[in-house]
Amino acid sequence: MNPHPISRRDMLRQSLLGAAGLCLPAAAATQTPPRAAKAKSVIQIWLSGGPTHLDTFDPKPEAGADYCGPFRNPIETNVSGIRICEMLPLLAKQADKYSIIRSMTHGSDAHETATYMTQTGRTPGGRLVYPCAGAVVSLFKGYDGGYHGQIPPYITLTEPLGRFDEAGFLGTRYRPFATGGDPAQPRFIVEGIVAEDITDERQRRRRNLLNKLDTLKNTLPGTPALEAFVHSQEQAYDMIVGDGAKVFDLSQESDALRDRYGRAAAAQNAAAQPAQAQNASGARTTFGQCCLVARRLVECGVPFITIKYPGWDTHKDHFAEMKRRLPRFDQGLAALLQDLSERGLLDSTIVWCGGEFGRTPKVMTESPWNGGRGHWGKAFCAVVAGGGFKGGRVVGATDARGEEVKDRPVYPCDLIGSVYQQLGIAPDAPLPNPEGLDIRVMPVPAEKIPSGGLLREIM
Repeated sequence: MNPHPISRRDMLRQSLLGAAGLCLPAAAATQTPPRAAKAKSVIQIWLSGGPTHLDTFDPKPEAGADYCGPFRNPIETNVSGIRICEMLPLLAKQADKYSIIRSMTHGSDAHETATYMTQTGRTPGGRLVYPCAGAVVSLFKGYDGGYHGQIPPYITLTEPLGRFDEAGFLGTRYRPFATGGDPAQPRFIVEGIVAEDITDERQRRRRNLLNKLDTLKNTLPGTPALEAFVHSQEQAYDMIVGDGAKVFDLSQESDALRDRYGRAAAAQNAAAQPAQAQNASGARTTFGQCCLVARRLVECGVPFITIKYPGWDTHKDHFAEMKRRLPRFDQGLAALLQDLSERGLLDSTIVWCGGEFGRTPKVMTESPWNGGRGHWGKAFCAVVAGGGFKGGRVVGATDARGEEVKDRPVYPCDLIGSVYQQLGIAPDAPLPNPEGLDIRVMPVPAEKIPSGGLLREIM
């Protein structure tokens, strides 16, 4: 028999202390002295599957049809000397806002390995799974770093990156909140926030009823753990029926602006008939509306947003798929850059666009590929804009066929480290880990991670 029985009140109090502890911020020991930051937020556009570099930002028409296929006429941009694929006419008008990195490289042709490298800046195979860039930014710029927003500090639209655990050894607290749903639908059903069959008014009635039935907070007045629990509950409800949910309500935007981010029929016609594209009808594209949601999240102060745009793994019928996909990409990204710029947000927002690798420069015409492109980790492209990065520049170069980097190799850790620097995250800041190892934000020489140096030429 227990010689010191506890009362029901004490049991409730101890239980609440344990439960509330799960909701409390991580120890402040992870903080490092702040560096001067030029950017407040990052919008990462993740082209999952590996986008072609020759048919986007590194065209090679002189290499011939075996390499460029039907895309033989790259167009001049609004920056003299920079040409991009003819399927990107709207982005050609925005080239002064972004820089193209044409010399990305890591050498891996495997999705899982390449995704891990381009998202973490590390190589796989060690004892620990490293966190991706979004999780690291969430650690230093999220709730532990002074962020007080109702929306989680790391959002993915609309599904997780996949391939590996984004939070790595940092733990579940730093995993992204994946919205689910489709912002192009009349009602954007966000998992856990916007319910498909429950109106906001019904949610409010449920909340009021729960408050009437909840006697526990009257039973234990002044209990810090209970007050923390109630505060967390109030925040959750505010996210569902208050200002937090409004960020996902695109009906608050004008139809004209939503259309600028892309309609399917307009996207298909944009490259061939740009003048008529504005009047074309069709369903709004999911990618374009994701870009619009990302802009609204930036306005709310969310530090890191990833838009996962899948479908770039074009082993078969590559060019037919690119004729569908590139115009939608063109409309969405061009509208995002223009919208951020017009609202004065581009200077403080990094837009980072790319995938895990490029695609084979030589077109695979043999059966069963029928004009496909395979994986290519030797050379690929990325695009960065805003947040202290200069526009209208090109970093690095590939050879005449786009097969090898010939000038200024840029490795994943170089790009990620440059993003961290613009956010004011110190490269030598410690990363807490379950094994208590001395791990820093950026690789140290002993890790032997290939590096070409930060992107100082565009910073």
